[in-house]
Amino acid sequence: MQNNMQNKPMNIILTGATGTLGSKVLHTLFETKFNEINTVYLLVRKKGQMSPNERVINMLESEFAPEFIQKKRKDVLAKIKVIDATAILNPELYLTKGELCYFIHSAGYVNLSVDEVNKEEIFKENYHFTKSIFNTYEKFLKKFIYISTAFSIGDLGGLIGDDYIEIEGGAYRNFYEASKHASEKFLTEAGKEKNIPIQILRPSVLGGNAMDSPSFFISKYMVFYLFAKFFHNNASNDHIRITANKDSGLNIIPTDYAAKVIVSVFNTDVKQLNIVHSKATDVTSGISKILDTVGFNKYNITQDIVSKTIGFESKLEQYYYETIGVHLNPYLTSKPYEWDTSLLESILPIPKYDLEQYLENTVKFAKLKNFRNQKW
Repeated sequence: MQNNMQNKPMNIILTGATGTLGSKVLHTLFETKFNEINTVYLLVRKKGQMSPNERVINMLESEFAPEFIQKKRKDVLAKIKVIDATAILNPELYLTKGELCYFIHSAGYVNLSVDEVNKEEIFKENYHFTKSIFNTYEKFLKKFIYISTAFSIGDLGGLIGDDYIEIEGGAYRNFYEASKHASEKFLTEAGKEKNIPIQILRPSVLGGNAMDSPSFFISKYMVFYLFAKFFHNNASNDHIRITANKDSGLNIIPTDYAAKVIVSVFNTDVKQLNIVHSKATDVTSGISKILDTVGFNKYNITQDIVSKTIGFESKLEQYYYETIGVHLNPYLTSKPYEWDTSLLESILPIPKYDLEQYLENTVKFAKLKNFRNQKW
């Protein structure tokens, strides 16, 4: 793994800087490469009444910002240029002629819908938008780094390596996976054609910090957190059957670790990398751990398919399968799989911790914060 930077001052464009992973990538960039950075351009949308600049300030001034950011906030801000995302397809408005940047595209539209009516929007936000960005920034690109998902290969099963381009994938569980994989394939071909280095990095499910303080912090609660939140908020006397493949698992990677890997490799010659845990949490014990932690005990885990066709046993069961169950069920019933993490481990060893205890602690932290996302 070679470093292509050669310690020259670098300019970086980052999308998704106020998101769960993007914000941590931004923090880690400054923590580890402060002296090597010239400018970081942050493409940020307005949110409600908050301007893009206010959102970035809120993130950097948060009590959860790392100590380095808190101590050197003014110096960090001096190296940041916040660009309203409405100008994302007009780089000439903020980049100078001949300026070359590392473009880290961390923003994405996470929608796990399997409803055909949502396909067009999901592909528009992920695939077509990524194509537009790449084509628009072509002359400004030193390298294009695409943050995808480890699940973009679909329901493959078995041992999964880092190369998702040259192998046949499994059936996509939703349009999100399909759109991300299509983006990967487009970028690979376009990069070859335009002679622009492409790097594809694929985290699995993001969980709270395992290496940095505060422990177990995460800025936005998604996926298994939504599962926990659902049962935390729907305590009732109803019993529910949860369909899951007893041989499958939950692959969760701490956000701080994922960010450190991204910052470690974005300026190297690594072309594809899955940022995943070497071991998955057993799906049955994982579900039990989550539900026990939120105090829900009226359930049983089954391999039988639960659906409207065969009939629901309770209102809560029906509510689950008509809401988050639609999105989560394809993952809970996936084929057994594991990822080859040999390259990942050679870059940054995966932190050692008890998987089930980590899962319990992350859910406890979320409960303590009432599952409220950070307002930035």
